[in-house]
Amino acid sequence: MRRRRLLQAHGALLALLCAPAPPAAAQSAAGTAAAASWPRQVVDAAGRTVTIARPPGRILLGSGFNLIPLSLLHPDPVSLVVAWANDLKRVNPPMAEAFERRFPRLATLPLIGDNNAAGLSLEHALSAAPDLALMSGWHYWSDTGRLVIQRLQDAGIPTLVLNFSDDPLANTPRSMRALGQAIGREAQAEAFSTFYEQRVAAIRAKVAARPEPRPRVILQAFGGSTDCCWVWNNGGLGSLLAALGVRNIGAEVLPPAGLGGTMYLESMLAQDPEVYVTTGLPRREFTIGPGVTQEQSRASLAQVVRGAGLSSLSAARHGRLHGLWNHFNAVPLNLLAFEAMARWCRPDLFPALDPAATLAEINSRFAALPFEGTFWVSVDPAQP
Repeated sequence: MRRRRLLQAHGALLALLCAPAPPAAAQSAAGTAAAASWPRQVVDAAGRTVTIARPPGRILLGSGFNLIPLSLLHPDPVSLVVAWANDLKRVNPPMAEAFERRFPRLATLPLIGDNNAAGLSLEHALSAAPDLALMSGWHYWSDTGRLVIQRLQDAGIPTLVLNFSDDPLANTPRSMRALGQAIGREAQAEAFSTFYEQRVAAIRAKVAARPEPRPRVILQAFGGSTDCCWVWNNGGLGSLLAALGVRNIGAEVLPPAGLGGTMYLESMLAQDPEVYVTTGLPRREFTIGPGVTQEQSRASLAQVVRGAGLSSLSAARHGRLHGLWNHFNAVPLNLLAFEAMARWCRPDLFPALDPAATLAEINSRFAALPFEGTFWVSVDPAQP
């Protein structure tokens, strides 16, 4: 999947490199941060030191998903945005539509392309005169993406890399603190990051105190798809399994490079996991995410299990078939995936762990727009 993503990113971003670089972006409107604290230097998730001259008010979103971390730190995130990529609208339309209802200005902002499909347009990006660009880890993973970042910087646009997909438990608070510093919302970023880190630390401590038993788990992407079966190793969302101390079958049978790889269905069935988790999206075979009800998601997961012949698994016999929203791998809400899998994989340690309560607290304390829908589900309705 990572290889496919990088190939897509290469083709999508190649158009950026072919565009002429116009003059440096216009100055942004003054923000609310104190002038004495600017300019400032921010170390982003890629370890790059980025100089930001003034409070940004014209932010370019190289991925539409970066609206989500922005919305966790600012009560009106769209007021800071001048243009954005189309990927959030394309793959999670209910979430994009919810943002547009709450912040109608979003629907009027120019789209700079889709970084996983039609390609971003550097010409359109620079014509929006941004004073800060937010790029994602998957941009920085590719040589082409790094060249694009350099072209933006050459045009006078500071470019900050946020990473919620690679080693998310470490990079999520790092990215949020960097974003908070970049937009003058340090207190909000520190509050969210501390909230995140405290919950992660509590889970890690319990796992360290009782490492056994270690159930065998498979984490598959897009269950029910025709190109079965892509499985995570210890990269990306698979790193959450590693932190839980379980036996991740993908990490045992696949090469360690990248985020994972392909297992034939027959091989996956032969491995007979004790816990099976798959991911989905609102418009995939396994339906889950913003705008999806629990009933819809549970029914589609049950159909995936029947259609793929997974009913013979030990996981099925013991009611341990579960699903997650795939784009936990792109946003700082990945804490919810960590808590859900902790409950599913180690019910002996976490019988009362409640990701729904965590989401409710995120919505009440941090979110400019409440996150609504189904983001985790089990075939057995008695399971969390």
